[in-house]
Amino acid sequence: MNKIKTISILGPTASGKTGLAIELAKRLDGEIISCDSMQLYRGMDIGTATPDMEERAGIPHHLMDVVDPEYDFSAMEYAKLASEAIADVASRGKFPILCGGTGMYHDSLMKISSFSEGEADEALRDELYKYAQDNGNEALHEMLAEFDPEAAANIHPNNVKRVIRAIEIYKTTGKTKTETDREQISGEIPYDNTAFILDFADRDLLYSRIEKRVDIMIDMGLEREVRDILCSGRSISRTASQAIGYKEFLPYFNGEKTLDEVAADIKLATRHYAKRQMIWFRRYKDAVRLVPDKCGEILSSSSLANEALLYIV
Repeated sequence: MNKIKTISILGPTASGKTGLAIELAKRLDGEIISCDSMQLYRGMDIGTATPDMEERAGIPHHLMDVVDPEYDFSAMEYAKLASEAIADVASRGKFPILCGGTGMYHDSLMKISSFSEGEADEALRDELYKYAQDNGNEALHEMLAEFDPEAAANIHPNNVKRVIRAIEIYKTTGKTKTETDREQISGEIPYDNTAFILDFADRDLLYSRIEKRVDIMIDMGLEREVRDILCSGRSISRTASQAIGYKEFLPYFNGEKTLDEVAADIKLATRHYAKRQMIWFRRYKDAVRLVPDKCGEILSSSSLANEALLYIV
């Protein structure tokens, strides 16, 4: 089959993915497809570092601001929408460029060849969340292990959302998540993808960039953005409510913490998240590693693009 040529710009938060993707899009006549689980949500722009129109430099961006925070978006839904976006971009003779740091979403897109995970059952989902609250995460995990031990072995008991989704798949389709995954990856993925991972040589330099980014977000009005979302009486989905930079404000709104303390909490949570992202992307053995920092200096997006283009045929 004729595969669609794509590239992916991946890596931890604040590593410079957006700048590199935009630079490559300019040179390759490309369009960017977000691979960020939180940039999907409308109104969550500052806290998710969604690039504004000026930053986008005239490059079309897809899968940003597409659902309201009330919606509990899934990796499967992302894979379906992203595959449609890639096909659309390629059909117009443009180069599809994926950009983001949500490894699970990228894996879903690159490994799944069909989309038949079943419809969400909100009533069942609420029931399972309540079961976990009443009986503990381990009890919920044991429920999954009874009929899908392989999925249970691959999902940590504390990852309640994924445990519930695996149970939900079985309850709504009659097939285990393991069976469904095997069916969906049996076909050939229609992408010839080159993945680039931004990997800092000096992790302290990355963490410094994270802290500066948080300070900028605070100055841009993050507190007001979060207040509009969390204090408006709207029903926020479990996915959106876990966004770093948002849930940390709840103690502040309750008068329990200062704004400086909230900023410190966001910085710490973001550093921890960056570590998890780096661990996730270590599994990408065939990816091209680009080092953004040389001798303590950050390379420009243009320099990184020059290096990346050597690998794009």
